[in-house]
Amino acid sequence: MSRRGDWVYENNGGTCVAIAGADYCVVAADTRLSVGYNILTRDHSKICELADKCALASSGFQGDIKALHKNLAARELLYQHQHNKRMSCPAMAQLLSNTLYYKRFFPYYAFNVLGGLDSEGKGCVFTYDAVGSYERTGYSAQGTGSALIMPVLDNQLKSPSPLLLPARDAVTPLSETEAVDLVKDVFASATERDIYTGDKLEIVVINKAGTKREYIDLRKD
Repeated sequence: MSRRGDWVYENNGGTCVAIAGADYCVVAADTRLSVGYNILTRDHSKICELADKCALASSGFQGDIKALHKNLAARELLYQHQHNKRMSCPAMAQLLSNTLYYKRFFPYYAFNVLGGLDSEGKGCVFTYDAVGSYERTGYSAQGTGSALIMPVLDNQLKSPSPLLLPARDAVTPLSETEAVDLVKDVFASATERDIYTGDKLEIVVINKAGTKREYIDLRKD
């Protein structure tokens, strides 16, 4: 692909997925970081734990992703000092939206999925575009493999539209174990077709007991 001389972005690939349940949230991403046909590292985490029971997964340009995560972490630390408590996941969702919109004329080339628990202990997933527009959903996928994964999630989960009345919670009907198994299946499928997704799968499960991580191997070619 040809590049203009003033093009400052590079897509380093990777795929992120989040699924929200009644009392949990699963956030997952692969660990491959690449440029074109070159793999830079096979062990790069795309998931950042930012607030109380809240994790952010990002794909896109690694320089912008690092800057964005560092900015959000600093703002969350400032919030802790001012309010003597950690920021909630919905509050972090709004902060992320504001941060992306602030940079809308020279955007962070980062595509984000934020997952965690809300104030009622329910799972929540927030999905974004590059300039801060976001919505709360039951599940989402971002990154180079999202076009392969989202049709499967739509078929399996059929999240209710927030425009339908009466309003229903944007959570999926799966149990925590079923959601983790589904995430493993969709990533195993995506790695067969997307060369920018692979190596290892990092899964972060957030529930009232805390946060736990799991790693499984994916295709390495």
